[in-house]
Amino acid sequence: MQHPAVDPLWFKDAVIYEMHVKCFYDSNGDGIGDFKGATLKLDYLEALGVNAVWLLPFYDSPLQDDGYDISNFRSINPDYGAQRDFRHFVRNAHSRGIRVIIELVLNHTSIQHPWFQRARRAPKGSAIRDFYVWSDTSDRYRDARIIFGRLLPRSSRADRAGHPGRSGPDGARCPRG
Repeated sequence: MQHPAVDPLWFKDAVIYEMHVKCFYDSNGDGIGDFKGATLKLDYLEALGVNAVWLLPFYDSPLQDDGYDISNFRSINPDYGAQRDFRHFVRNAHSRGIRVIIELVLNHTSIQHPWFQRARRAPKGSAIRDFYVWSDTSDRYRDARIIFGRLLPRSSRADRAGHPGRSGPDGARCPRG
């Protein structure tokens, strides 16, 4: 089977396994899970009756927010492998009838992401700057969880999306907020 059968309501009775690649299975002994390790364990997941794997963020990231602070949506965190490892994982999952869902968090970026850097340099009030929420005081967003406080004097959070790339997953979970 090359790809799971197309059924628009497949998720209604799916057995979905949430996977944080870095914690799942380490194939090379460095203490960090990776896509090669995840691929090695697809038989195990299939035996459990899993028919979809939901991958938490695995993109390139400085890991200030457990991978949700993405610096490049088109790149795999090198600790987890390379694009070819991800594609190999997806192909092998599909060959077992297992769908792959990615956690696509477009409303978070790291301060290293080009969107953030462009917005940071843009003049106040410009459309590009409005991609993020800015404040000169910590009082404005008292109830928000600010993770970059020690890295940047202003809070930041992306509100708009860009191109995530296409690598073969079957769906994306796009959380709000």
